[in-house]
Amino acid sequence: MLTIESLTHLGLGRASDGRSLLPRVLPGEEVDVAQDGTLRIVTPSADRVAAPCRHFKSCGGCAMQHATDAFVADWKLGIVQKALHAQGITPAFRNVMTSPVRSRRRAKFSGRRTKKGAMVGFHGKGSNTLVAVPDCQLVTPALTASLPALEELTVMACSRKGEIDLTVTEAALGVDVLVETDKAITPQLRVALAAFAQKNGLTRLVWNDEPVVTINPPTQHFGDTGVVPPPGAFLQATKDGELALLAAVEEIVGGAKRVVDLFAGCGTFTLPLAKRSEVHAVEGEAEMLEALDRGWREGFELRRVTTETRDLFRRPLETDELGHFDAAVIDPPRAGAEAQIATLAASDIKTIAMVSCNPVTFARDASRLIDAGFTLDWVQVVDQFRWSPHVEIVAPFKRK
Repeated sequence: MLTIESLTHLGLGRASDGRSLLPRVLPGEEVDVAQDGTLRIVTPSADRVAAPCRHFKSCGGCAMQHATDAFVADWKLGIVQKALHAQGITPAFRNVMTSPVRSRRRAKFSGRRTKKGAMVGFHGKGSNTLVAVPDCQLVTPALTASLPALEELTVMACSRKGEIDLTVTEAALGVDVLVETDKAITPQLRVALAAFAQKNGLTRLVWNDEPVVTINPPTQHFGDTGVVPPPGAFLQATKDGELALLAAVEEIVGGAKRVVDLFAGCGTFTLPLAKRSEVHAVEGEAEMLEALDRGWREGFELRRVTTETRDLFRRPLETDELGHFDAAVIDPPRAGAEAQIATLAASDIKTIAMVSCNPVTFARDASRLIDAGFTLDWVQVVDQFRWSPHVEIVAPFKRK
């Protein structure tokens, strides 16, 4: 018999034997592990609930459906607190904001042909086994409704023994589909794919890097401004999560006259901020900035927005360049932005809104800014990757 003492940041339970890490358990539970690895909960936690999704046991997409929402929120808050405490940082924390069930507007499914047709779904945890997920509780109803069409598309796109990736995004007028496959596209297949997209109401169908057909622009709205992102471009996982992050960023930046948006993407923050501020958007992917710029030019009552394609890891904005701005927004990838944070710390900029998807690199970068004279008054944790170990953070840094 083992007792679960705590959870790791990945949601695995640390057992009382000092060496076992067990999935889908909760602190305080007593469990019995058979010789074949089968796990039985002997004494369940008061925080244990029945998983809301019937695919939970076989699908690897979720890690924490066996726990109450309140437990998961506290656990994610604790992950961020622990990372910051390791750097000696103890700010106030706002209540965790969790995206609703069935709100994930983008998913990367896998597709494989079968004897009777095709299967589309997610892989089992640490497994190549593909699991169909027709009742997935993560993705939006529009993505669930697209699964039969994706199975049909898999038959067209997949070799007999291969597997394809299908990145599906809900857009204003339908779903946007990116197919990643080793199968070459032929003129006959292109015609068939165009007919398939028309029949199934797809907005756009892209085959690897090659657009096949666009029935309607797959528009996303950032604030009031419509943008057509390039295929597979970064997008916040849920609209609720995006709005929570945006509200915090707008609160932090306030009425700044000139704002620099670092790692701007397609304009998640740039375009809403342009309602009140002039914004300079910097991003490493030129296609994303082109989409942002088109959105701005077609937008309504927006202030001046400029764009710059630049690798901020190798060539961060320097202190003299940052001197042109009253505030900065920075939303780097998981690796953080150590070089850019160093120049922000050395600059005269007074306000920084930092968004992060990695508590460890966020804490590292926060420590650098605090050492340079910034204060960190509060942290907002946003859980838009419901039931997973992932967490988003947004926080204000104000120069003393």
